[in-house]
Amino acid sequence: MRKKILAVVTILLLCFLAQPANAARSKKGPQKGYRFTLFIYGNTDSVMYLGNYYAGATYAFDTARISPKGMFVFENKEATLKPGLYFFVNPSGTYVEFAVYGNEKLDFHFDTEEPGWQYNMNVKGSEQNKLLFKYHKANRDIYRAVDSAKANITDSALLAEFRRKQGLKMDSIKHDFIDKNPNTMLALLMTATREPDVPQTDKDGNKLNDKQKWEYFMDHYFDYTQLDNDALIRTPEMIFKKRLDRYLDVYLKNAPPETIIEYVDKVIDKAKPSKENFRYLVNTIAEKYLQSTVMSYDAIYVHLVKRYIETGMCDWMSPSTVDMNVKRADKWDKLLLGKLAPQLIMKDDKGQWHNLHSLPNKYTLLVFWSPTCGHCKTIIPELFKRYAKYQKKCDIGSFAILSEPDDETRPKWREFINNHNLNWLNIDGGEANIDWHDVYDIETTPQIYLLDKDKKIIAKKLNAESFEEVIKILEKIND
Repeated sequence: MRKKILAVVTILLLCFLAQPANAARSKKGPQKGYRFTLFIYGNTDSVMYLGNYYAGATYAFDTARISPKGMFVFENKEATLKPGLYFFVNPSGTYVEFAVYGNEKLDFHFDTEEPGWQYNMNVKGSEQNKLLFKYHKANRDIYRAVDSAKANITDSALLAEFRRKQGLKMDSIKHDFIDKNPNTMLALLMTATREPDVPQTDKDGNKLNDKQKWEYFMDHYFDYTQLDNDALIRTPEMIFKKRLDRYLDVYLKNAPPETIIEYVDKVIDKAKPSKENFRYLVNTIAEKYLQSTVMSYDAIYVHLVKRYIETGMCDWMSPSTVDMNVKRADKWDKLLLGKLAPQLIMKDDKGQWHNLHSLPNKYTLLVFWSPTCGHCKTIIPELFKRYAKYQKKCDIGSFAILSEPDDETRPKWREFINNHNLNWLNIDGGEANIDWHDVYDIETTPQIYLLDKDKKIIAKKLNAESFEEVIKILEKIND
């Protein structure tokens, strides 16, 4: 953690990232202006930085040099700090966190000593932070008791029992704090990562199966995470970002797109009252599935754009960004699995016209490629070998389109075809019934589709290996 904060401070202070903010949503409105003073007995540093968390990152936005009285004073009368967890950090990476939360006037004084800033801290002007550091000190006493027991209790069973009791004591302190101070930043932090308690039976006493338990877990995964609270985004990554990552990358891993859509909608909709969390979730989840290599997951991106961006909910996006996403989603919507591949009528390398939808085969391999593309030079010859292996056995047709049909590329195309004996249907993309670059969203190559006999898309984002695997699954071929 120290290395991470120090690296961020070193980089970001070069360009001095200030973050005066707009009004933020918390339990009460934020205060304009701040003044934080920090005195550290035994300090040898001449400079200190002030920063905050944001999802998986840390940002330094203010600097203070030590005063003649030995204090660091951070002051900005115009800035508005949004709710969340902030920190003081020195050039060597030693840091201490504090809360900006509720309606407290941001005029705090912190007084501590070396070493152990966190455990020696006294605070004036903030009840939130008095409670925060009181809690840290209570836990420190338990850690010290356990360390002492390790040194003095030789019986392993007795030591284990002592540690168990201290653990229960720590849990008791935590739950007691939350019960008595539910509207504090610390309570938000301590409850955010709590896992749902999954029942073993339903209300009628029937035993739940694994699928039912998973569904309950997913439905209640964020029950204790205040997705509608702006402060959540300004917490260490394990509080919010990592929890979201596990939700998407572990618990929804390999789930069908319709299942993922159902659950990400629940999360995003729950966060709507917090503009910042809502923004982060829409941006992060949409980008994740925009970049996904799973062939069916483009449907998730299309859904997110149509539900949240196209409808005007994402008012932070510029008109050009909205337009770009909507246009891309419209294209992808026509290229989803199960959709009819847009019709292509084009000439082959000998000048003969061909109609994609008229090919009689059980399957059609539709390929967009160019001999000037580095990936194509590797993938296309191998893809052709797999195609040739199953062509007759599985009745596979082809429609391999030159994606750069210009006078400079055509000779290289013909040479590549001859050198690799690509005797599938080679299509020159120069003339066509549609602007296929736009319709098929050909921004990179190769782009490889597999179509069924009706020319519906049954697989996409293929390479040579995955093409063969799909064919073997469809035709029930066992090596």
